[in-house]
Amino acid sequence: MDSVTPRFLTVALYQFVDLPDCATLRAPLQTLCDERGVRGMLLLAPEGINGTIAGAPADVLAVLTWLRSDARFANLQHKEAPTDRQPFYRMRVRLKREIVTLGVPGLNPARNAGTYVKPEKWNALIDDPSVVVVDTRNDYEVGIGTFERAINPHTKSFAEFPAWVAQQSQPGGVLAGNPRVAMFCTGGIRCEKSTAYLKSQGFDEVYHLEGGILKYLETVPEEDSLWHGDCFVFDERVSVGHGLAPGHHQLCRSCRMPLGEVELQSPHYVRGVSCPYCHGTRTPEQERALAERQRQMDLADQRGQAHIGARQPGNRARFSSSDEKNDREDDSA
Repeated sequence: MDSVTPRFLTVALYQFVDLPDCATLRAPLQTLCDERGVRGMLLLAPEGINGTIAGAPADVLAVLTWLRSDARFANLQHKEAPTDRQPFYRMRVRLKREIVTLGVPGLNPARNAGTYVKPEKWNALIDDPSVVVVDTRNDYEVGIGTFERAINPHTKSFAEFPAWVAQQSQPGGVLAGNPRVAMFCTGGIRCEKSTAYLKSQGFDEVYHLEGGILKYLETVPEEDSLWHGDCFVFDERVSVGHGLAPGHHQLCRSCRMPLGEVELQSPHYVRGVSCPYCHGTRTPEQERALAERQRQMDLADQRGQAHIGARQPGNRARFSSSDEKNDREDDSA
């Protein structure tokens, strides 16, 4: 952490580990977070733990210490981001079938993931023309930044990835002939599962970026970087750039899509109400409700108060709150 202690600390964490008793951990973990005033989302599944939490630094670190007191989490890794505001409205510890949803039974990333490549070695790997570089994130994430030579599978959810692999493994596809494959994601969790999946499909040389894009941006100097654009993150920062500096994007408060300068200049962008991605999808009544919600949020900000806000009306958007982003995507780490 910085020498000046931040007001709040956001921590993203995950670990694939055999956790058959995950249900017994839910209640004590929820209680501890509530007692400490820590908010966010933690997912527990038989394959491990995943999530993002935020709170006063001492309280967040207390939760991490509690987790690591379990020998299975002794090597739990996390990523820190200081912030001056609490990015979550509540704390939820949830039980799931998977900590990142791929929908392929029998995978065991804890035992059969691909080869880790440290950020310092990543450029040399993806510069090799014999290596197929795949961005495993969703289409809207890839749209605001990615690595040179990276292929965008254009998936709307991670569960679509196996179908893309099957399609691209056919003659003429980018994965035909069992090439060497390097994959990356935001923090590493998807890649552990996607590399395990490719290995289960007979791919021999599969690599993934250790620590994900976030570790690369933190570690590799901008002048040496092969990354272009911003990296979408699953909290109120929206996106980050090199050195994990705040990025250049805002969220549409109606559909939760990341918006860059072009989208913000669009005539379809109305703060808190619509953007080019969701323009025309709301009824006049819903737009009035969104406008009123934005007005109340602005008033709360002026008073220095927190404002949870109502859920977006009708025609459900991709996300409804910062908490639900983690709930739906499962891949904030």
